[in-house]
Amino acid sequence: MFNFQATIPIYSQLMDEIKGQIASGRLVAGARIGSIRDLAAFYAVNPNTIQRALLELEREGLLSTQRASGKFVTEDENMIRELRSRLAEEQINKLLTTMKTLGFSVEETRDLLAHALAQSALPTKPAKGDDL
Repeated sequence: MFNFQATIPIYSQLMDEIKGQIASGRLVAGARIGSIRDLAAFYAVNPNTIQRALLELEREGLLSTQRASGKFVTEDENMIRELRSRLAEEQINKLLTTMKTLGFSVEETRDLLAHALAQSALPTKPAKGDDL
C-alpha cells in the first residue's frame, strides 16, 4: 500500500510516483498504464484523484490518451531523459542542502559521496518493463 504524506496533495504525490516510474524505466516509453479504476484501487484513492494526476501528467506531455485504448507513456525519449535528469538534480540538491545544514564542507561531502558510491551496488542500467 502506498503511504501518502498528509501535507502534500495526494494527486501531486501520485504524479511524482508515476514520474518516478517513467524516469526509472519501470514504465517504458509507449507503455499503456492501468485504467483509472485499476489505479484508484491499487493506490486506494478516489478515482477523481487519479484522474486529476493523469490529466496533469498529460498536460506536461508525459502521458497521452488514445480513444478507446487508454492512456500511454510518451514515446518522446528526450522528454523522458529530461525528466530523469530533472528528478536526479532535485535529489542531489536535497542532499547538498542537508549536508550544508549538517555543517559538512564541500570536500567532506565529496569524500562521503565517493565512499558511498564505491560501496553501493548501483545498477548500470535502469530496470525496464514493470508497468503499473
